[in-house]
Amino acid sequence: MRVFLGITGASGLVYAERLIECMLAAGARVELCVSKAAHQVAALEMGEPWPARPEALQAFFLDRFPGHPGRLEVFGREDWLAPAASGSNPPDAAVICPCTTGSLAAIAQGLADSLIERAADVALKERRTLILVPREAPFSAIHLEHMLRLAKLGAVILPPNPGFYHRPQSIQDLVDFVVARILDHLRLPHDLMARWGE
Repeated sequence: MRVFLGITGASGLVYAERLIECMLAAGARVELCVSKAAHQVAALEMGEPWPARPEALQAFFLDRFPGHPGRLEVFGREDWLAPAASGSNPPDAAVICPCTTGSLAAIAQGLADSLIERAADVALKERRTLILVPREAPFSAIHLEHMLRLAKLGAVILPPNPGFYHRPQSIQDLVDFVVARILDHLRLPHDLMARWGE
């Protein structure tokens, strides 16, 4: 399975890193693109900056999550030759995690000034799975209208709101709850948490 993952500059990059790790472990091929703002947020939230160049960022993640050669490829923000930029070679699914409200608005309006927005646009027009993980609180009426418009077009709106019925003991447990829901919608196997009723 090919999955395009766009990481934008909302808070919550820990979700994106864990998602990369789990998708690779599940056997998916991951096509990754990171916004400029996400690089700035990474320096604040992750304890170390992410490399700026796509090749260096690819090496960074493959070093962090070893054992998956050839299954992670990082593309530049304006790499219009990336497979996800065309409906003739769309990924099986696209995920924007975390998704800024600015990216949400652009996707809802059909704007595509970056590879992330274009990949989301392609997913919609080709009827592929599109999962948006908007990390904002509270949502304004504008944000909610954009979400409703995208939901009507078939996108999955999945705010990173963890449940507590699994009795989380750590921040990692809360992160894994959200990542597990994303993986479920991608139909990728995982054992991050017990399911309801188990």
